[in-house]
Amino acid sequence: MTAIIEWLSTSMGVERDVALKLVASATVLLLLWASRTLTIRIVWRRTDDIRTRYSVRKIASYTSVGLGILIIGRIWLTGFQTFITFAGLVSAGIAIALKDTLANIAGWVFIVWRRPFVLGDRIQVGELRGDVIDIRVFQFSLLEVGGWVEADQSTGRVVHVPNGMLMSAPLANYGAGFEYIWNEIPVLVTFESDWRKAKDILLKIAERHAENLSEKAAERIRETSKRFMIFYQTFTPTVYTSVKDSGVLLTIRYLCRPRVRRGSAQAIWEDILDRFAEAPDVDFAYPTRRFYDRAAEGSVKGGDEEQ
Repeated sequence: MTAIIEWLSTSMGVERDVALKLVASATVLLLLWASRTLTIRIVWRRTDDIRTRYSVRKIASYTSVGLGILIIGRIWLTGFQTFITFAGLVSAGIAIALKDTLANIAGWVFIVWRRPFVLGDRIQVGELRGDVIDIRVFQFSLLEVGGWVEADQSTGRVVHVPNGMLMSAPLANYGAGFEYIWNEIPVLVTFESDWRKAKDILLKIAERHAENLSEKAAERIRETSKRFMIFYQTFTPTVYTSVKDSGVLLTIRYLCRPRVRRGSAQAIWEDILDRFAEAPDVDFAYPTRRFYDRAAEGSVKGGDEEQ
């Protein structure tokens, strides 16, 4: 190391004090890089879990950068007062010139500190929906769901979202606190159908597909109530009745996991089609048009005159 300092001083014309700081800074960077690389390799050999590998790599990177800034800053800035003076001079300019960048860093601190979501969560930020696949200092990445694809399935696109967006846009987490969502399937039957029988059929189908979730959901709610004020009295499927222009609307409401919403709806619809096909007094309703033939059906006025 002494030889390197002497070479920098004599051959490069660098002052000895500056050369010493350069060598010390390079040594710190080399040690931090070696420590980070060694830590990552050890973890890579001991586990195949993708989430663990990702977390260790991120923590090692952030720790190395933070330690590097602190140690090298201490080497070059002699004395704490010098650092305060330097920070005061540049802070105002940075705040104005890097407003968006600082907002992204503040958003990253919010993600790390408050943990509104973690890797693998399905979230919605503003109009964007997707699964979180990466979290960085300035942005996080989503594997997009929805869009032109129905029922919250992946589009295959990766969307990079600035962390600062979390400070101004509403955030919805599909799995934080309560890992189930309520899904509804509307079924419209004709006025002439036996709607009570249809409702009973739909309720039995919903119970068959969702009854195994009820106890799990109740247990999850009991755990979640320690953190959030979430109150649900019932978790069992139900069928609601209402009247529309074209018939009686029977709406199935049941619990399911967000990632299987489309699959569960498909299974329920297939059961509905099979069961309704076996019930001659239950028919699906759809918009229709009725023609009135006065000559064939008579008229109200004519009937009154005959009376």
